[in-house]
Amino acid sequence: MGTFHSCWDVQPQEEFLDLLDEVISILKKHDIILNKMNEFHISQSQTVVLRHHWINLFVQSLRDRLSSMHRFLCIAEQLHVYTNSEKTRTFLGLEISVGKEQLLDVVAEVDQSLKEFNLQTFYQDPSFHVSLAWCVGDTAWKIGGCLKELQTVLDGFENAERLTRFYADEIRCKAGNKSFRVQLKQ
Repeated sequence: MGTFHSCWDVQPQEEFLDLLDEVISILKKHDIILNKMNEFHISQSQTVVLRHHWINLFVQSLRDRLSSMHRFLCIAEQLHVYTNSEKTRTFLGLEISVGKEQLLDVVAEVDQSLKEFNLQTFYQDPSFHVSLAWCVGDTAWKIGGCLKELQTVLDGFENAERLTRFYADEIRCKAGNKSFRVQLKQ
């Protein structure tokens, strides 16, 4: 058995990382220490346990379902605070404002594949976002108190409009230690 997770990798520009460093620096001044994410992505499934002998069949099901989907633009301009369901981690993320409908279409297809294997589907009312940084525990209230200041920094950052635009051109499926990519049409 292994875990499965479906997401779309976001490859930020160097300037995006500079912006993130500035945001983390501001939070540090408020005694909030966040860890920068190692990789950036937008999830289209929860992490589920997938039997090893199902992996190839499952990935083929996803490829079949996603093969007709086209590449699309996402814009993430609004900072938001998230916690995991157990409230053991808090995340600062950029919420997707443009591209939600297309992401919902992708999730609907991924959910159908999950249902074929009697696995848990995605959240009913998802908040699509790119997680930027995290910390242990539930500190949403503390980070939330700084959101206006952080949003002002984001909005005023040079090229912010360009830095928060991402093209979804492939979906990555991670099953156990294997990674599969499903290309979206141009």
